[in-house]
Amino acid sequence: MKSKTTFWSLTVAIAGFLFGFDTVVISGANEPIKALWNTSPLFHGTFIMSMALWGTVIGALLGGIPADKFGRKKTLFWIGILFLVSALGSAFAVDKYSFSFFRFIGGIGVGASSVVAPMYISEISSAKNRGKLVALYQFNIVFGILIAYFSNLWLQGFDGANDWRWMLGVEAIPALIYCIMILGVPRSPRWLTITANNDEEALKILKITHDNNEAETKLDEIKKEINTTEKNTTSVFKKKYNFPLLLAFLVAFFNQLSGINFLLYYAPEIFGRAGIENPFLASVYVGVANLIFTILGMSLIDKFGRKQLLIIGSIGYIISLSVVAWAFKVSADAVILLTFIILFVASHAIGQGAIIWVFISEIFPNKVRAMGNSFGCGTHWVFAAIITLITPVFLDKNEGIFNDNPWPIFAFFAFMMVLQLAFALFIMPETKGISLEDLSKKLVKDETN
Repeated sequence: MKSKTTFWSLTVAIAGFLFGFDTVVISGANEPIKALWNTSPLFHGTFIMSMALWGTVIGALLGGIPADKFGRKKTLFWIGILFLVSALGSAFAVDKYSFSFFRFIGGIGVGASSVVAPMYISEISSAKNRGKLVALYQFNIVFGILIAYFSNLWLQGFDGANDWRWMLGVEAIPALIYCIMILGVPRSPRWLTITANNDEEALKILKITHDNNEAETKLDEIKKEINTTEKNTTSVFKKKYNFPLLLAFLVAFFNQLSGINFLLYYAPEIFGRAGIENPFLASVYVGVANLIFTILGMSLIDKFGRKQLLIIGSIGYIISLSVVAWAFKVSADAVILLTFIILFVASHAIGQGAIIWVFISEIFPNKVRAMGNSFGCGTHWVFAAIITLITPVFLDKNEGIFNDNPWPIFAFFAFMMVLQLAFALFIMPETKGISLEDLSKKLVKDETN
């Protein structure tokens, strides 16, 4: 029973691997594409680097629609197809416009996967193991990031001027494997009950994911929770959902205002500014730290809870980002910079990285979970796209606002993490060990109006 649920969760979480790989692999193509197509800082930020992120915004905001209409499983399959098309299209792009288009396609896959994959895993999990299983998605994101860094390092010098094409195209292999494997997972029992009205199939799956004597009780809880909400609506923008909406917005907002995507997308360039001799190798160190502390976060998320991990991560953010800002300002030794950048990544992995997809997938009632996830993930990706778009304007060697020194950027991110700490301490509720249906009662105060 437990092994099947874990295997299904791992299979779906491969979408996270593709997410992580696709997001970071562009860092290896950043400089070569800039030189190949002679892009301006504004064009490079808007189209080359952030076009995929604008795709993620669309994918995140709209991903809940097919997930509700056609089911989580079918949507996850087509997400894999988007990754496959994007990888091959980007590798064979003939100009900056076709490249931007295929990166946009991949971005749609990333955005949709961030909505549907955690939601699916949360819906087949029990309250006791939901945190760890949904966190498999984040683990795979981080693993994908690490493999992308290794892949870029390994392919550097592989085919001269075409190295970047291999870096991007190799993603087609795991994308194809994922598309095949996803065909073997069952449909979500909550979707089967809520949308397909197929209680019989839902019960069969619940008997696998829960003890036999709990399955029928769980099915009754799902149906009872649905009956307390409007039967014919999936609109999440109602007054009674204001608190879950606020929580989803703030978690997603602070996730990106930590600067994590800024670092991951521009890691080799940032390390180069720090005077690190091999920026690609330094990026691998960051990826390894990210993976190690993600595993630690996964092991603690159902013990410490989401709230406590975010508090711990916030303190780590504030310390590390402050030191990084100071180090850039005074031109400190590169070893100090790398050490505290790694601490920054570790703080993210154990805090925001571990909890964001779990938390957003938990806080909305069954009937509006798909659209609630879309709202939270859409918020995340809007801010990720904005930050990635404007970064070249600040970071460019020749035309950047900060004259080749990014210390004010890191100082700003440190200040935002002080605000995140206040959010975690005074607003954020704990969700560990509580069933999705009980969380609905707790966070949506008046289900009858």
